[in-house]
Amino acid sequence: MITLKHILVPTDFSETSAAAAKYGVALARAFDATLHLLHVEPRRDLQIIVERELVVEKYLSDPTAATSPQNAARELLGKILTEQEEKELRAEYVLRASGLGGPYVEIVRYAQERTIDLIVMGTHGRGFVAHMLMGSVAEKVVRKAPCPVLTVRHPEHEFVIPDEPARHPGRPS
Repeated sequence: MITLKHILVPTDFSETSAAAAKYGVALARAFDATLHLLHVEPRRDLQIIVERELVVEKYLSDPTAATSPQNAARELLGKILTEQEEKELRAEYVLRASGLGGPYVEIVRYAQERTIDLIVMGTHGRGFVAHMLMGSVAEKVVRKAPCPVLTVRHPEHEFVIPDEPARHPGRPS
């Protein structure tokens, strides 16, 4: 029997990621699983060091500032789920910065660290040329992830079961 205790939904805040989040919520409900929402901000090492220094300085100078990156992630990602969903699914919000490897490295790393059972993520379905030039975060995650990955296409490509069987020419009905 398949059991899912931890479901990860990486998001870039696109419509495709929103569609993946809907699937993640439904699966988390069905399996009574914890839902992890992860956003990986593409940054380079120098930018990360400079920003970290600014954040530390802000926290030291402003005692009312949020005390952890978890609060920053909650603020950014908190718009994806309703308050009820957040409580029901024991949502965990995570914000990470990517290095030179790109977002997929952090997604896979998080899945390994937290023993994620399923990753549900959007795929933009770019054309062949764009795919060859840029690659696909989703494809790299599928190849490297330590668990199954469910990819969700843009909402206009949702799977719909027809009301009646399709008729094929030359085949008896």
